[in-house]
This record gives sequence, C-alpha cells and structure tokens, in this order.
Amino acid sequence: MVRIALLAAAVFGFAQSVPPPPPTPVHPVTETIHGVTITDPYRWLEDQNSPETRAWINEQITYTNSILTKLPGRHAIERRLARFMRVETMSLPAVEGGRYFYLRRLPGENQAKLYYRQGLHGAPHLLVDPNPMSPDHTTSVALAGVSRDGKLIAYGLRRGGQDEISLTFLDVDSGRALPGSFPPNRYFSVNITPDRRRVYYSTFSGKIGPRIHLHEFGADPKTDREIFGSSYGKDYIVGARLSEDGKYLVYTASLGAGGRDEVYVQNVADGGPILTVVKGVDSEFNATVAGGRLYLHTNWKAPNWHVYEADAAHPEQTNWREVLPEGKNVMTGFSAVGGHLAATYLDNVVTRMEVFSAEGKPVRTVELPGIGTASDLVGHWDSPETFFAFRSFLAPNSVYRYDLATGARETWFEPSARLDPAVYETKQVWFRSKDGTRVPMFITARKGLKLDGSHPTLMTAYGGFNISLTPEFQPLPAAFVGQGGVFAVPNLRGGGEFGEKWRQAGMLDRKQNVFDDFFAAAGTLIRLGYTKPEHLAIEGRSNGGLLMGAAMTQRPGLYRAIVCGFPLLDMVRYDKFKVARWWVPEYGSADDANQFRTLDAYSPYHHVQKGGKYPAILFVSGDFDTRVDPLHARKMTALMQASSGSGLPVLLRYDTEAGHSSGLPVSREIALFADELSFIDWQLGVRP
Repeated sequence: MVRIALLAAAVFGFAQSVPPPPPTPVHPVTETIHGVTITDPYRWLEDQNSPETRAWINEQITYTNSILTKLPGRHAIERRLARFMRVETMSLPAVEGGRYFYLRRLPGENQAKLYYRQGLHGAPHLLVDPNPMSPDHTTSVALAGVSRDGKLIAYGLRRGGQDEISLTFLDVDSGRALPGSFPPNRYFSVNITPDRRRVYYSTFSGKIGPRIHLHEFGADPKTDREIFGSSYGKDYIVGARLSEDGKYLVYTASLGAGGRDEVYVQNVADGGPILTVVKGVDSEFNATVAGGRLYLHTNWKAPNWHVYEADAAHPEQTNWREVLPEGKNVMTGFSAVGGHLAATYLDNVVTRMEVFSAEGKPVRTVELPGIGTASDLVGHWDSPETFFAFRSFLAPNSVYRYDLATGARETWFEPSARLDPAVYETKQVWFRSKDGTRVPMFITARKGLKLDGSHPTLMTAYGGFNISLTPEFQPLPAAFVGQGGVFAVPNLRGGGEFGEKWRQAGMLDRKQNVFDDFFAAAGTLIRLGYTKPEHLAIEGRSNGGLLMGAAMTQRPGLYRAIVCGFPLLDMVRYDKFKVARWWVPEYGSADDANQFRTLDAYSPYHHVQKGGKYPAILFVSGDFDTRVDPLHARKMTALMQASSGSGLPVLLRYDTEAGHSSGLPVSREIALFADELSFIDWQLGVRP
C-alpha cells in the first residue's frame, strides 16, 4: 500500500506539470430549437476537411503524444498487451463443396490472411494476403461470400477502420480475380447463386439509400439491375439472403436499428413474384429459408423471442406455425442446420445452447466448454457438420466443430493467450438501480482479493441497441487484470440481455435509466469494497461513448479517469451526420419537439459546466470513422479543455486512419491500447 501511495504521489505530481492544451478558437453559432436557445461554440470543428480543423487536429495529436509517450511503464504495458495480441487467431470456417474457408493470423503478422483447406484436415492454401497491400498494413480482408461448390468466393478489402469495403470475386481453382470493379461501399449481403452465374448483393449509398442489385458475371457492374429497395429512404437498411439451393431469396428491410423489420420472399429460380411476409409490424424479424421452409426468429408477441415456420412458397401469416415457443430466457440466436433447429439463450447473461428437431421437439443441450459466450451454430441444412465459437472473460475465441447427429464436439482452433483460471476468476453480482430495478454485473479479478477499497478498477458498459455484453476476452482489460486490477461489466438496460422489455427500458425517453444503472454499478463497486472513486476508471465506445459523456457530465465525482471512444456526444445534432439517421428509433430526433426535450436533457455536449471538477478524460476517434462522425470527439475535446476546472488532463487520441470497424494492424492496435492503458494507469497510480 505504501508503494502505491508513493507512486500515486509521483504520478499526480506529473499531472500537475502537464502543459495546458493548445487554445481552440471560439466561433459561436446560436439557434433556437422548439423555443430553446442553444449556442454551439465549436461548430466550426464539424467540418473535418477545412484547413482550420486539420490544423487543430494536428495540434491536438502533437499535444497528446507529448504527454502519453512520456508516461512511465509504457514499454511494459506494450509487452503485456503483446502477450495477448501477438498470438495466432482463427475465424469460424465457411464450409462449401468440401472446402473450409477461414481467416488466420499468425503471431508475427499485422493482418489476417484468407485461406482454405481441401477437406477438414487438408493443408492450408493461401487465397488473399492483405499485408503487402499497403505499406502501413492498414488494409484488411474479409470473406463476403462463397459459392455452394466452393469454387468462387467474394472477398472485401477495408482500409483502416472504415465501414466501407471494395469487393472482389475470385476463382478459387485458378486464383484469378473475375473482371469487374465493385468500388468501396457498405455491402450488407453477398449471395452467389449455386451455378456461379449471378450474385445478389445489397449496398447502401448516402445519396440514394439502400438497394439490392443482381449482377451477371461477365457483365460490367455498372449495368447491374436494381431489383429491390427503391421505395426505402436513407433511414432504412436492406439485405438479402439466398437459400442454399438457390431457389428463394429473402429480402429484409429494417428501419435503422430501431427494431422494426419488413420481410419478403421470392422464388427467384422460377422468376416468381415478391411475396410479402411481414409489413407494418413494429417488431424484429430474422428470416431464413432451409429445406423449403421459411423460419422467422422474432420478438413479435414474445419479448423473449420465439420462432415461426411456414412453407416458403406460401409465407402468408395465416400459414405460420410456432415451432419454438418463447421461454423464460431470451432467445438471442437461431439457426436451421443439419435438419435440426438450434437456439442460443441467455441464462443470466451466460449462453445456453439447445438443439431441437425440425418439428421443434427437444433433442439435446449442447455441452459448452465452460461458462461464457457461444456463437450460433453455423452450417448447412443438409449436413450434420456445424461450427461454433466460444469465449469468456479469461479466454479469447476458440472454435469447435459440432456433429448434430451424434452430439460430438472437437476443437478446430484454440488460442494460446488467456488468463490462468487458477489465479483469476469472474463473479456475477446483482445490485439495485435508482428505480429499484435489479441489474447484474460481472467482476473479473485475482482470486482471494481483499475487499478494502484499494484496488485499481476499470468498468465498461454499453446499454443500447439490443446488444448484450456477455463474457468476452479483451486484451486491454486482460492486461489490466494481469497487473492486479479489477475489471467490471454491468449489463445495463437498453441491451438485449433480458429481452425486448429490457431493451425498451433504455430507449428514447427512457435513456436516463441506462445512465442511472451505470452510476449504481459504480456505487456498488465502491460499496462492496473493490475500489474508491480515486481508483476507478471507466471506458466506453460508440453508444458506450455516449454513456461516458453522460457519466462525465452527470456524475463526474464517481471516477478518476474516463476513456471515451468514437462517441456520440452532441445529441441535438447527431442525426444530421453520416448514417446516424439509422439510430433515430433508438434515441429520437431533435426534429420532434418532445424527443428534443429528452435529448437536450442529457446531451453531454450541452451540459458541460465552466469550471466543473471533471475527471481526467481521454477522447479517442479518427478520420476513418464513417459511422459515428468524429466531430463529436473533436467538439467535446475543445469544450472540455476550455471548461474543466479540476486541473486533470483532457486529451484527444486521434488517428487519421482509425475508424469504427476493425481493420487496424495489430501493431497499431497495440499502440492504441497502450496509450489507453498508460493513461488509465497514470491516473489511477498503477505501476504496470
């Protein structure tokens, strides 16, 4: 304890010597919205490409680097992170025509390569290596589609962390790319027909919205025929899914991320009409065709989800039959494979997987490797061979092959990096939120931890978009726990951990529930003796970055440090940029007077107080975030630097090639996490 106290004194002494940030010019813009006058002092920073903004970004990068690169223990942190990140990784395989396609990254590589095996135990054949495609290794590859005979694949190349990819079709036997250019876009689905003559693919353009096209191989993609989507605006996402036999194409149109789907099906083999399956229903539907049957995994009339089936040729609602009923636990996933139906459930935020007959009769429970998170089973309707991935807070993704006929499980891939279960453990605790709602939280730490309030603690959360924070291995928290810290993950309302009611309790005018749950979680860690405010850091990204913004403006005294990544922070204007219209069903829009009042009441950017005693803050963003506009991080950095009266640092870690999606080389990811963890350790007084 003496060592930590002395180190803390040294660290805080360094904090006092940090130079002030470069000044940011104020050019206020004042407007009246629904009778409320709002002044924005930094609206000029919204223009990412203006010379003034570029100069400001460069100043901030220089300022942040001048501080983070001098922090003690950084090299030790990089080494610890490399132990978890410079290891072999492998994806779930896509199996077609006896070939197993997968992504694999070796310990010394920056990006994963695309391979296939001929047969389960065949030698690996390299198909695409993105590592030499850019000098800084910022180009990554993704498998987008495979033909049923395994002879033709579609792969995407992504630069940095942007959402858009360029699409290429590759003849597997010859290794040659097919002619035709598919430029960078958001390709939501790519479906190659069994005869390898055509491909159905969906795109999204910020100018015209979502579309599904039909491409004939050999033709110029510029002549591709638009077959679906013209009636939908830019607030919709449209996708297509082709049945394994190539007979049926299922279309889904989703109103942003708000949980309202329309479903249509077409017999494309016979040139049949597009038939309406679902329209005008305020619920989510995940649709697939297997064995000529249409399956609908939905929360319609079932907050915990259930499954209907119908003849794909007669998909009208009058022909639906409930095949898997709603249960007490939320059904988070469904797949029709091996002549069976498989469902994944969350039982107090831990995965349980069940297999049923095609008629919905229970067959068996899939034996999982432990307590953690499993993916859905992936495979084909006509084969018992399936695969699933499994992970926990102590171990990253392993991949397993599962035989639906026998229930036998074998390891396809197991990573070498993990936290030793003999030394570390994960517990689940429950606490009461402000309104009395019981909320669970996972806590990972060394076994036998003395609960005296002295432990450096990192807490992360999300709370939105029906996303469940289940047990998952992450390099930064693993490194933090490995150096003696405590890692906590509360499951806030707004997520999908307990079904649709749980999700809706954190949406729209109920968003404050999410923040209250988070504050109660922090209070619980303090009350139970894990930590104290001066030892607590919090972290969140995207919607979790909005959570960090609410945390710093509503309860700044609960924590010492905040890492706020790729955040939404100006909630009055958020939906005017990039693809943020998709999120209006989740948050609302200031265009609506009632929703404006809700947004204005918590919008972090509009609740920063001059002279407020704010925690140390590290904002993280980058130019290539094509999902959440980095203007939020830029404006909030400027405002916090000008307003905070605590004397603690406010920094912007800005990467001109980083974005929302994965894709950065491992070396850049290690550098990013090292900056974040160095910042956290610095503020909490931790010797790495």
